[in-house]
Amino acid sequence: QVQLVESGGGLVQAGGSLRLSCAASGRTINNSAMAWFRQAPGKEREFVAAISWNIINTYYTESVKGRFTISKDNAKNTAYLQMNSLKPEDTAVYYCAAKRPYTMVVKTTEYEYWGQGTQVTVSS
Repeated sequence: QVQLVESGGGLVQAGGSLRLSCAASGRTINNSAMAWFRQAPGKEREFVAAISWNIINTYYTESVKGRFTISKDNAKNTAYLQMNSLKPEDTAVYYCAAKRPYTMVVKTTEYEYWGQGTQVTVSS
């Protein structure tokens, strides 16, 4: 079992930056694909970004390309989402997710492990 805990959310003005962290415990995420999803009020949870288990490939939804960067620090057993040039439409609860070891990234919610979420609010 993997436990995931997100942190780093908060209130920021449009154009600002935040870095979300996803700390894993219970076992290593070194061989797990990791992803970030977000869910705004009244909307479905949507894919934001993912990184392959071997850190070779990254994936982003179109609306965040060039602004967000996903990364994984195996030594710290932590994944990150650096968010720059934030927009009001980025406001949502952001969730970290992990796949079973050595499985491929998917852009659906088919991840075995989830964090509890962290709120990101971008004011205009």
